[in-house]
Amino acid sequence: MNEDFINKWTSQLKKGTLSFIVLSILSREKEYYGYDLISEIKKVTDIDIAEGTLYPLLIRLKKELLVDARWVEQTSGIPRKYYKITRLGMETFREMKVYWDNLNQIINAI
Repeated sequence: MNEDFINKWTSQLKKGTLSFIVLSILSREKEYYGYDLISEIKKVTDIDIAEGTLYPLLIRLKKELLVDARWVEQTSGIPRKYYKITRLGMETFREMKVYWDNLNQIINAI
């Protein structure tokens, strides 16, 4: 087995699906702040994601108008930035899901 190849392949696979995973979680129409979103990703996928990976992705999704963000003051501590999916984000996620389901069927048929 070529362990180096497998590690690179799995890393690319994770990177390629991370937008889909984030939109999938946000499609529950609940707001998440960064750390909470990282915890939820870990819980539902068992993928460890670093803040340095998540925040640039959220910025990109915001620029694409797929997510929106707002600052919320906390009773103690610093404000938190909460993210939620937009209408366009939900439509995009649904389209991505159809493609993902079709691709999954093809892969499973091989």
